[in-house]
This record gives sequence, C-alpha cells and structure tokens, in this order.
Amino acid sequence: MVSEGGLVGRRPVGVPAGDVSDGDLIQRAGAGDRAALETLYSRYARSVYGLALRRLGDRGRAEDAVQETFVSIWRAAKTYRPERGPGAPWLYAVARNAIVDRSRARNEPAVEVPEEASDEAGPPEAAEQSWLQWRVHRALEELPENEREVIALAYWSGLSQSEVADRLGIPLGTVKTRTRAGLQRLATLLEGEL
Repeated sequence: MVSEGGLVGRRPVGVPAGDVSDGDLIQRAGAGDRAALETLYSRYARSVYGLALRRLGDRGRAEDAVQETFVSIWRAAKTYRPERGPGAPWLYAVARNAIVDRSRARNEPAVEVPEEASDEAGPPEAAEQSWLQWRVHRALEELPENEREVIALAYWSGLSQSEVADRLGIPLGTVKTRTRAGLQRLATLLEGEL
C-alpha cells in the first residue's frame, strides 16, 4: 500500500486496516502515511465530534475541533510513544486539547442553537465513559496490591466491607483503613491525570 506521500505502509501483508492497532496507525501517520491517518479518522471522528459537540454546544465549533484534532495528530504523531500507553487515550488527549482551544475561541457566534439533550447515552458519553474507565483502571494498577484487592472486592464484586474482611481473613478495621487509603491514593492519581 502506497500513500499519497509516497511512503509504503508498514501493515503486514494480509492484515486488514481494521486489525492494525491505534498505536501502530499513529506511528505510521508520524512517518507520513496518510492512509493511516484516514483510518484513524474513520475510527474516531464520530466520537470526537460527539465529545466536542457535547462540550462546546455548537456544531460548527465541534466540526472545527474535529478538524483541529486530526491536523494536530498529523503534526504530532512523531511524538507518540507506545511505551507510555495505548493510542486511543493519546488521541483523546489531543482531541481534548483541540476542544479546549475551541472553547476559548468564544468570540465566534454560535452557528445554531443546540438541540435538546437526550436522556440516553450517545457516542460522546460512551467515549467519555470509556476514557474514564481506562484512566481508573490505569490508576488502580498503581495502587499497592493490598489496597487494590479490597477496592476490587468491594466495588467490582459488590462485597460489603465485612464480607471483604471474611474473604481475606483480615480484621474489619484493616479493610476500612486499606479502602480509605486506596481511595485517597486513587483520587490523587486521577487528579494528576486531569
């Protein structure tokens, strides 16, 4: 596969573009592969637009934020480092910056009045929820094992603190202390990522 820039794509023979990871596509875009950028655009433009529309409340500014996002990805893809994490969170961080830049440019008149919000979760909410879940799981991995264990049993297994104490064979007070310490550490970690 040859892109407009004349670079040969690095996708293995016989692997469809849909099977290439986001990180690989970002790296290929950083090497000048326009087809990789187009694939990222087809994967994420809709969810980035939904997120931008929700935050900006204006379709025109949301469209501008999407365009700015993918222009920024094209320009900054060389700075992406896969060892720091998957491609999607990096892409959403670029999108978040573009949306913030658009929200600062409030001197532009709104193109139209925003529509009435639906009670059902749509693509922007799903994208934001996915981003939040990724951040929480990543922060949980940084907790000490004993704190992570009590939080996981309480919040994902639905056990009461007494049940957690019974399951782990430790005093209830220890469960409470570890839970409190873990939640405080988790909050600090998550604040650092914002």
